[in-house]
Amino acid sequence: MADWFLHVDLDQFQVSAELLRRPELRGRPVVVGGDGDPTRARQVVTCASYEARALGVRAGLPMRAALRKAPDAVYLPLDMAHYELVSAQVMDVLRGTGRPLEVWGWDEAFLFAPVDDPEALAGRLQAMVHDATGLPCSIGLGDNKLRAKVATGFGKPAGIYRLTRDNWMAVMGDRPVRALWGVGARGAARFAEHGIRTVADLASADPAELARWWGPTTGPRYRALARGEGETTIRTEPWIARSRSHQTTYPDDLTDRAEVERELRVLADRVVADVVAEDRVITKVAVIVRNSSFFTESHIRTLPAPTTLTAPVAAAAVELLDRFELRRPVRLLGVRVELTPPV
Repeated sequence: MADWFLHVDLDQFQVSAELLRRPELRGRPVVVGGDGDPTRARQVVTCASYEARALGVRAGLPMRAALRKAPDAVYLPLDMAHYELVSAQVMDVLRGTGRPLEVWGWDEAFLFAPVDDPEALAGRLQAMVHDATGLPCSIGLGDNKLRAKVATGFGKPAGIYRLTRDNWMAVMGDRPVRALWGVGARGAARFAEHGIRTVADLASADPAELARWWGPTTGPRYRALARGEGETTIRTEPWIARSRSHQTTYPDDLTDRAEVERELRVLADRVVADVVAEDRVITKVAVIVRNSSFFTESHIRTLPAPTTLTAPVAAAAVELLDRFELRRPVRLLGVRVELTPPV
């Protein structure tokens, strides 16, 4: 038997959870986001059914833009309590297998299993999840967690795919570096400046050059990522949020710094209230700013001392504003805090 990591990913999770309550919507384009009213300004899509995605609707798209692309779609509001309940049911099913389980959030988790036939196990897991909850899932198989997670993308929707040391480069080598988990558009553009465009390019890059471009930690990490090297440890403790955040998209852009500071204090107060209710302690504060051109930037700082008080969190958020240029009106603000583990 070989050691296998299985990445279980619930397909179009929020939409699938909604379809449990409204099965008559199956096969139709369904969009979830905000309060479900796509005519209202400053709301964004958080999940779209595959039928809606075929029409060009994606998570992060403004709801008004989604309405233009899919005028006949069904638009539904977010229902966090429902999603948490459905997610808990799925994770209970996976825990019931007796396999070590690492939960990564509402809609994904890793299992570890020494087996001869991982595809057969994955098929049984899919059937168990569907029988218990009605939800479809895709499962990636890998000889480490990174390869298993990347494999899931090839298995969607509701499929199974295997990525290991043996086929990693054959599958991934000619793909652009942005296909790697953790490389975004900016990173890909920066790699392109150095002639690195594909996963194979990055996997064979000089580690010393990567360290010079990205730093001694990040550079080598990118090369390891391109080679498919990843963790082989399952953390079986319950999934616990490492951060909390609140953000607001404003009906009218904020143009005055005093107004921005006032809104940051409001957001800080909300997020601290959440943290206190969970008996957690705040160690870092981050601010997210999206301007009128949709450019989004964030900065983070460590607090002088851990706290559960609003004042130091709000003060840190306001001080972080000095790191932003704020040349354009502000469309969205967010405050995120990182937390100590619960006692």
